[in-house]
Amino acid sequence: MGEIRGKVKLMNLLDETRFRHGELTKEDIRTYEADAMVDTGAVRSVIPSHVLQKLGVRTRGTRVAEYADGRKDTVGISEGILFDVLGRDTIEEARVLGDEVLIGQTVLGKLDLLADCANRRLVPNPAHPDQPVSKVK
Repeated sequence: MGEIRGKVKLMNLLDETRFRHGELTKEDIRTYEADAMVDTGAVRSVIPSHVLQKLGVRTRGTRVAEYADGRKDTVGISEGILFDVLGRDTIEEARVLGDEVLIGQTVLGKLDLLADCANRRLVPNPAHPDQPVSKVK
């Protein structure tokens, strides 16, 4: 399987909320756009510390992250960030580490996006092409 990458727009959640409440202009929302790696083996999403700073978001604590090679490390966890992929958005906290944005399973699941490995791209779930649908039981 080849690497899958996708465009993601990250937004400061507090700024976006203040915009919706009429307290900021759209131009005042701190954003960061990236060609992110899609990692279906990672549960949570990752952003580097320079992205955290660009967004003006702080860490709200730490969590233990386990790497693919079995190593474990304590890393920062961000405040809420708005992830926008293919015009679908969700609120997510991210692990702060590494040097690139990584999209994990929780964002993919909440946005109802699938990894098209043959064409190395993200696609909306064909059962729900117009909007994400979440199962509730």
